[in-house]
Amino acid sequence: MNAHAFTFAGCHLKARASGALWMPEARLLCVSDLHLGKSERMARRGGALLPPYETEETLARLEAEVEALAPRCVVCLGDSFDDLGAALAMPEGVRLRLQAMQAGRRWVWIEGNHDPGPVELGGAHRSDLAVQGLVFRHIATQGCAPGEVSGHYHPKHRLPRSGTSRPAFVYDETRLILPAFGAYTGGLRCETPALRNLFAARAIAVLTGPRALAVPLA
Repeated sequence: MNAHAFTFAGCHLKARASGALWMPEARLLCVSDLHLGKSERMARRGGALLPPYETEETLARLEAEVEALAPRCVVCLGDSFDDLGAALAMPEGVRLRLQAMQAGRRWVWIEGNHDPGPVELGGAHRSDLAVQGLVFRHIATQGCAPGEVSGHYHPKHRLPRSGTSRPAFVYDETRLILPAFGAYTGGLRCETPALRNLFAARAIAVLTGPRALAVPLA
């Protein structure tokens, strides 16, 4: 699977076409906004009845990244579960798949605004994590020092010619925001002021999909 290689806050990173971030020197794999159990939560609250397969699809994509890269550390950058009920209703098979991926490596769950807090799934539970000059947290902060890596906004950007939108990484010299990795997560257009105003004029979007495509955000 191809990737866009770039340097951010002095670290060599790869924005993979899958929507995962790879930090080769630390052998660290980062994904954001898995939202496991979203279809169960929507049905429980009387919302749309979606096919209940998004957790299977999301886990299969994450397993493929873990198998391909053999990371020493996996960071799940918040909103890994859609709510507390979704975490509690998680089937045993899902728990076993997560535990199998955790085996032999460090696994860090970053707290998100949807997350139910620590659950009985192993790994460490943190509000943020510092690694080699980068700070991993769920939501971007105002006035952050260079090296902030976050999620939350589910950014998406249009292809320059076709106008088709894809989930996208967005970065400038200060911050990097990851796309949502979950299958049913939707997205926020990069030109939306709440997202665009977080970045400098010369920010870059890296569209995911069949290949990683870097384009100017302007």
